[in-house]
Amino acid sequence: MKLQVVVHPAEKGGFWTEIPAFAGCVSEGETFEETLLNITAYSNKPLKR
Repeated sequence: MKLQVVVHPAEKGGFWTEIPAFAGCVSEGETFEETLLNITAYSNKPLKR
């Protein structure tokens, strides 16, 4: 499944990301690459019902 990931610059440096399809699914990182790795790891976990 493809998901849209939105990347935002953080106020104090680094970045934060969100997956709009999943309310509350956010992550952060110091670099753009780290931020994408973090949100990818989070989004690949099984969903709880």
